Amino acid sequence: MREEEIKRKRTESRLVELIPEALSTMNDSRINGLSVTEVVCSRGRYDAKVYLDKSYLNEEEQKDALKQLRVVSNYLSTYIRDSEGWFKAPKFTFEFDDQLERISNIEALFKEIGKRKTKDSQDESK
Repeated sequence: MREEEIKRKRTESRLVELIPEALSTMNDSRINGLSVTEVVCSRGRYDAKVYLDKSYLNEEEQKDALKQLRVVSNYLSTYIRDSEGWFKAPKFTFEFDDQLERISNIEALFKEIGKRKTKDSQDESK
């Protein structure tokens, strides 16, 4: 891993900690309880895509939260710059992470395959 990649990973991991901390200081119930699952920074660390956990939000609440996050993104940048002493913070874009849903769907498919295999092997032994 090159030095630039190490710096980017370090920035990403620090942002995973700082963004929920900044959101918790806000008085908006739509966003102050959101948890960050992952942050992916661009190569130069000028942009960061923030993935959020959507497990307890419905579609309308997700839209409202994303809209509010766009409004407060400048506050988040200021909070992170001040707390870390950085000269500048990345520009944030927010998305809800559906990776957990995909993983659970894949696990369900593997269980179904396992059940079919055991059923087929029992049928062949009869």
